[in-house]
Amino acid sequence: MEGIRALLLVLLLPAAVSAGSHSLAMVTTFIEGQTPFPEFSFTLMLDDITVSYFDSETETLFPRGVDRDQDNDGVIDPDHLKTITSFMHADFKRRHLFIKYELNYTESIEVQQRLVVCELLDNDQPGPFVLKNAIGGTTKDELRFHEHKFTYQNALNITEERLKTHLEVTMWRHENLYYPVCIKTLRGYLEKRMSQVKRRVKPRVRLIQRRRSVSGWDGVTCLATGFYPRHINLTIFRDGQPVPDHLITGGDLLPNVDGTYQMRKNLELSEEELKKYSYTCTVAHLSLDNKLDIHLDFDPGEPIVPILSSVVAALVLSCVIVAVVWMIYRRKRRASSLGDYSSTSTSEEKQVPLDDLVEDS
Repeated sequence: MEGIRALLLVLLLPAAVSAGSHSLAMVTTFIEGQTPFPEFSFTLMLDDITVSYFDSETETLFPRGVDRDQDNDGVIDPDHLKTITSFMHADFKRRHLFIKYELNYTESIEVQQRLVVCELLDNDQPGPFVLKNAIGGTTKDELRFHEHKFTYQNALNITEERLKTHLEVTMWRHENLYYPVCIKTLRGYLEKRMSQVKRRVKPRVRLIQRRRSVSGWDGVTCLATGFYPRHINLTIFRDGQPVPDHLITGGDLLPNVDGTYQMRKNLELSEEELKKYSYTCTVAHLSLDNKLDIHLDFDPGEPIVPILSSVVAALVLSCVIVAVVWMIYRRKRRASSLGDYSSTSTSEEKQVPLDDLVEDS
């Protein structure tokens, strides 16, 4: 299951669309081999929202994110669902034979995944349609369709003659069946789930100075977290100029447990660079009216004061402990001396000779 989740992330990352548009994504999984999972299943996502799930064991489309007493949100035509799922399931089985016998795939469990995405642009016009197939965690072929134009790339061992016949059938299905149905379904879900789609949560942003040791620094990190939707622009500036991408690490979009997202970008620096230049993290997001600028506050002096304070506090505490121990020791010693004196006096009185007592009398 971990491998399937990792592969899902690999497929989803290139699928982000522009901030003002909307997308419908179908993430399909086909598993050949003995596993506890269904052989064929898919999840439908409207932008970031999971709206339904289907698998070959139940052959039922289950809505997600709706009222518990609502069995169906009425967006997908059952006839279209049956036609498309049967086509896709049969196609995966054909690809399995090709993978096994022509690509010599010998693993006991074979996992294929397919990402299908259609998009509505800002002006409500149909946008690009993208299909990607992956085997064992690697994308093997990719098809794109927009404005009646197809592009296709693959890393499969298929001759042009065989590929031509396959592509003719594939392109016809996508242009006349998959693409129109995807756009229609996307519009339907937008109408039903608009309140969820319009959700906006502002990011919390920090520009963090990362310290390697007491006398040096190893860079800065810009962290934005808790934002929704997922589209965000995060830029690190040095003296008002954006830092080149090849100097930046990170930038991956990660989910939070509450359904929001986070992203961080890192810039490696020397102590001299950190002192010489000013650094700013700029964030643009749909929830913000204007860009948000976060500045790094930096004290060019050595961080001696906190260290001296800690040392002095430790010394004072040590002195207090020693003084307390010494006082306890002195008290015990004094008490012990008084006890010895009392005992000695009593003994001397008891040992007075009898003759002395007689003389006194």
